[in-house]
Amino acid sequence: MIYYDKVSKVYADNSHALVDISLTIEPKEFVSIVGHSGAGKTTLLKMLLAEEKPTKGSVFFESTNIHKLKKAKMNNMRRRIGTIFQDYRLLPNKTAYENIAFAMEAAGRTDAEIRADVPHVLELVDLGNKLWNFPHELSGGEKQRVAIARAIVNQPDLIIADEPTGNLDPVNTQEVVRILKKINDLGTTVILTTHNKGVIDSIGGRVITMENGKIIRDDKHGKYIL
Repeated sequence: MIYYDKVSKVYADNSHALVDISLTIEPKEFVSIVGHSGAGKTTLLKMLLAEEKPTKGSVFFESTNIHKLKKAKMNNMRRRIGTIFQDYRLLPNKTAYENIAFAMEAAGRTDAEIRADVPHVLELVDLGNKLWNFPHELSGGEKQRVAIARAIVNQPDLIIADEPTGNLDPVNTQEVVRILKKINDLGTTVILTTHNKGVIDSIGGRVITMENGKIIRDDKHGKYIL
């Protein structure tokens, strides 16, 4: 379970990125977070990764206060979270296979595990025939699917997808959403941020709407309403 307990974030210029946020996300949920640019969506996610610290309040991953962890335990916790970004963040000089293998090596996985798991996870995102392609040889949708494969290969408990379809056309957008729903169906919690109304409406799950650092709606089976 993820729990934000009265979390606020105020920057040095006195701008308020988050204002008294209390929020619970249950294991295996698929939660979409929507809001205009500057609403606080990305700051909310950065709190979970300990890339931002609250000015007030606490963020818990299960029973652990994230921002009180020592560095070694913080790194262990981050391994339980897979992240997917709008700009893919693939290593350009490595193939699809090598990009995913690199993430496994960083997590301390063995060569045997890498040889077994990388082809399997690329099959899961329908890229079993693209193992040895470099990023420049892949379409935008294929790059994002490699990024998804990299995020899930270490079997995280949580996937954070921050605007993962922002650079994609409608066909590839729906393919990425389909894969995220499949990952969720297999038992992984997914938190998605997006500006795309079609994505939200096609998922049909819980929708949290943010505005000016506050949660203004939290609908169990919501649509994109702004």
